Amino acid sequence: MPEPTLQQRKTIYRARRGLKELDYYFDFYIREHYLSASEQEQAVFASLMDEEDPDLLDWFLFDKPPKTEYAKLIAKLKQLKNAT
Repeated sequence: MPEPTLQQRKTIYRARRGLKELDYYFDFYIREHYLSASEQEQAVFASLMDEEDPDLLDWFLFDKPPKTEYAKLIAKLKQLKNAT
C-alpha cells in the first residue's frame, strides 16, 4: 500500500471522531479501503469529515437521508461494515 500523502493523513486524523458509533464505520473504512479508493471517493470522504457529529449520527444511525453528495458513500460504508 502506498504511503499516504499529507492530505490523506489529515483526513485519516479527522476521521477519528471519538464517538464509538461513528468510529465503528470510519475506522474500518480508513484501515481497509480509504487509501485504495478513487481520488473522487477520497475527496467525498474528506468532505464528509467536515460535517458535524450530530448530522453524521443522524445519517449513520437514525436513517435520516444524508446530503445527496454523501448518500452513495454512506451506503457503501454501512454495507462494508455490515459485511464483516
